[in-house]
Amino acid sequence: MASIYTVSQVNSYIRNMFAQDFALNRISVKGEVSNCKYHTSGHIYFTLKDSGSAMAAVMFAGQRKGLAFRLQEGQQVVVSGSVDVYERDGKYQLYAREITLDGAGDLFKRFEALRNELEEMGMFDAQYKRPIPKYARTVGVVTASTGAAIRDIMNIAKRRNPYVQLILYPALVQGEGAKYSIVKGIQTLDAMGLDIIIVGRGGGSIEDLWAFNEEMVARAIFACRTPVISAVGHETDVTIADYVADLRAPTPSAAAELAVFDYAQFAGQIENCRQRLVRSARREVEKMRYQCGEYRYRLKMKHPQKKLDDQRQRAADLESRLERNIKDALTENRHRLALLSGRLSGLSPLEKLSQGYGFIAGENGRKISSVRQVQPGSQITVHVSDGKILAEVKEAEADGRTEEL
Repeated sequence: MASIYTVSQVNSYIRNMFAQDFALNRISVKGEVSNCKYHTSGHIYFTLKDSGSAMAAVMFAGQRKGLAFRLQEGQQVVVSGSVDVYERDGKYQLYAREITLDGAGDLFKRFEALRNELEEMGMFDAQYKRPIPKYARTVGVVTASTGAAIRDIMNIAKRRNPYVQLILYPALVQGEGAKYSIVKGIQTLDAMGLDIIIVGRGGGSIEDLWAFNEEMVARAIFACRTPVISAVGHETDVTIADYVADLRAPTPSAAAELAVFDYAQFAGQIENCRQRLVRSARREVEKMRYQCGEYRYRLKMKHPQKKLDDQRQRAADLESRLERNIKDALTENRHRLALLSGRLSGLSPLEKLSQGYGFIAGENGRKISSVRQVQPGSQITVHVSDGKILAEVKEAEADGRTEEL
């Protein structure tokens, strides 16, 4: 009976064979890059192919110093390294230590040629880009009905806004006939008058995504009246559809985020706007109420009745002032009159007479104020308060002396 080996023993034996082969330990392989993926760890996984075959390859993060450019789909490169077996899976792959450019692959040349041609025609110009509606209600999706892309779009749309209607056109997104299916999907959804159309699929190699590099697909997107968001592959994947579309999303999930507005956030914004509007309205009402009060006061102040009342009050004030001035003048004049009356009374002969004095006048009626004005025997008249007395001068005395008359 032949010897029986375990799988691990066989894989280990094959790996030893590869390790002992000098040619496989130092080998340079030329081919076209396909299905290139940059891992978060820093490793680069890709496929190296030619027209007849393909080989898995990897460049670990520690070997990245041997790569002087960014590895992309369709590049023609020369990879230097070793071919070894990964025992766990029993698969061999090329472990790259150095990668240099060797021109562009056939698919990449076709991609660049079509891109340059459409760019010269102006199909990528920003003036033809239509704005994406901010509050879309109907969103069409052209993609495979069973792929991860539609599931991601549905999940995100449901989470962000369950009221948005998604309309799927199940198209072929890979292989023969994919370009015709995608074009038909775009035209069908465009005729429905939707708000937005998402065209795309999940990630893959340049061959898997090639339907979105076809000229007829680019022209269908350009001719579409509905704004189109392209969502083809991963963030590093770029297709002709991305250049022609009105907006490029790095992934189908990102396309859903861009197309479907967040209802909860929208409702919050509406509530904030409502509150600001209420506050603003209240401030405006208070302002208008204050202004109305001001206008009411100003109107009241300018009312004819107010002016009439003011004039009446002014007349009353003037009347009061006049009466007060007259009263003050009368009081002052009475006081002055009393003073003058007192003075006059003091100077009045009658007042003197009433106090026991008399007024002596000579024969000629003139006042006698000196003894020298009379002679003994002269007739004099003594005026008193209740009459006059006629008398004859017997003698006159002056300066304390008595003269015999």
